[in-house]
Amino acid sequence: MASAGKNGAMASPGDSPFQSLSVTHSSTVDRVADELRRAVFEGELEAGTPLREVAIADSLAVARSTVREALGLLVAEGIATREPNRGVAVTSPDPDAISDVVRARGVLELAGLRSWPTATDEARQVLRQALADYLEAVEAGASYQRLNERHLAVHLALVGLSGSPRLVAMAEQLVSELRVALAQIDRTRRNAHDQAGSHAHLLRLLDAGRVDEAATDLEHHLADAEVAIREALLRAAPAAGSPVDR
Repeated sequence: MASAGKNGAMASPGDSPFQSLSVTHSSTVDRVADELRRAVFEGELEAGTPLREVAIADSLAVARSTVREALGLLVAEGIATREPNRGVAVTSPDPDAISDVVRARGVLELAGLRSWPTATDEARQVLRQALADYLEAVEAGASYQRLNERHLAVHLALVGLSGSPRLVAMAEQLVSELRVALAQIDRTRRNAHDQAGSHAHLLRLLDAGRVDEAATDLEHHLADAEVAIREALLRAAPAAGSPVDR
């Protein structure tokens, strides 16, 4: 059936290559992907858990094709892994790869931190707000997922000081990979207050113009994080999820 064009004229279905686009469909894919991310980051779906299209589609009452697209997003983000003829499963973090992720984050975050003297007021305020949100989550006894979100937002805000959207996009990709690993290891909050305090100290150093000291603090923080995450993954490795299957 013909439809009215932009200027009210009738157009046939073949007039536009975009006739099949659907905002509703796209939004559903995003919602399914968001729910799967949440389940992974909360540790409900453990490393190696098969992500079966039919089971997920039935559980969320969506089309299998929608789940397939959502899984494609997770694979692209490194949250899930697709193996030929075996299906898609939650990524099993590799300790060596995660060490590399942490080191790569360090390069980006230190570049942002050293940009503090020339950073915009807006970028500085984003960092201050991210830290305030993290402190609030710690004091409120927030969930493990929320603490991770707020903590990593502080680190992304450090990269944002660089003023480079490309560097921030790279950091966001690294953070997604890291969150998969964090979901598989110790979920206690025992060091949340200490981490929040060290980040507040970092900001005080920056506000005082002591950028070199702040950079040294950040380097130590990231080095400690690499060791802690790597050791936790190595301990958890024997209990990782089941093999990928259909």
